[in-house]
Amino acid sequence: MNKRPLIGLIPAGGKATRISPLPLSKELYPVGFQGNSNSNNNNNIGKNTQINNQNYLRPKVVSHYLLEKMQLAGIGKAYFILRPGKWDIPAYFGDGSILSMNLGYLIMGLPYGVPFTLDSAYPFIKDAVVALGFPDILFQPKDAYIHILKRLEASKADVVLGLFPTDNPQKAGMVDFDDTGKVRSILEKPLHSDLRFMWGIAVWQPQFSEFLHEYLITIKQDTNLPQLPEIPIGNVIQAAINQGFQVEAEAFTNGSYLDIGTPDDLITAVRGFAGDFE
Repeated sequence: MNKRPLIGLIPAGGKATRISPLPLSKELYPVGFQGNSNSNNNNNIGKNTQINNQNYLRPKVVSHYLLEKMQLAGIGKAYFILRPGKWDIPAYFGDGSILSMNLGYLIMGLPYGVPFTLDSAYPFIKDAVVALGFPDILFQPKDAYIHILKRLEASKADVVLGLFPTDNPQKAGMVDFDDTGKVRSILEKPLHSDLRFMWGIAVWQPQFSEFLHEYLITIKQDTNLPQLPEIPIGNVIQAAINQGFQVEAEAFTNGSYLDIGTPDDLITAVRGFAGDFE
């Protein structure tokens, strides 16, 4: 990456209205369990471990999974971008030592969608390679960031998207890409689509952070913001493609992607991870 810093960006500005009311931020919803880091037997935990054995198990919050995947890829620094009031997230993760990462917390500016939330970090990441992840998502494979970072470096692309199969195009940004992985277009939440893959994670070079920043400056100058519908980050990536940016895809054919932001998917996550003791 030409020795550029590598920084994770985690937008956490949502209100979780679809599963409200909650007693905590959605990003801290417990999903599954983890071994007690203070236990010498941490590596021997298995499916038969007793849940009430306080020496071994602790609840594992949903955003912890994302941070682990970033850390596995060598991403040692990440910023949560918060809506004011979500102070339980920094209270929980602190400085990031729980994951051997350096975590920081930024306050989002304009509440008009993920692009504006991400742009709040612009002064801190404008010269960095950025890894984007959503903290209320559970996805596989574990090494997904490793693959897309390798592709970013090898292809010299501006943006690389991590793609996951889905049968629910109406919930996702669907991606049209060719046999070489070049992204032709992103179709945001179509009611019906023949496309098979949605994008769920991304990495990009500093030139895309600059494009995003300038794109939003134009939006703010030309638009009555209070009447602005929420802008998906996929729309900005599509605008970059239209301007000639090289956007590529890494498809995880056998991967999975689950958003806990709806009651049905939250139930699926809790049930699916109930016996997943790490």
